[in-house]
Amino acid sequence: MIDLSYDFEAELWLWPAKDAWHFITLPVEHADEIRFFAKTRNGFGSLRVTVRIGTSTWKTSIFPDSKSGSFVLPVKKDIRKAEGLGVGDTARVHLDLAIEPF
Repeated sequence: MIDLSYDFEAELWLWPAKDAWHFITLPVEHADEIRFFAKTRNGFGSLRVTVRIGTSTWKTSIFPDSKSGSFVLPVKKDIRKAEGLGVGDTARVHLDLAIEPF
């Protein structure tokens, strides 16, 4: 098992569609390393992660984003509310990813 951990700051943004999905885009340099190690992915190319923003920790998935060349992290309403985050706010993110070696 390969354990990858990342700490970064990024802006919360709203998906431009009818559903109110909120995301944070991972820095491209982290995405490059993740793609190098994670050859096997789940549906839609997703990867399971554990995330911490502030005092909130949860399990979710990151998804590849061709527009940014990175991955996007969905941030659910409960987390946004608990951490006082809105669109355009910068969040400090800790992300853990455990993957099977290829």
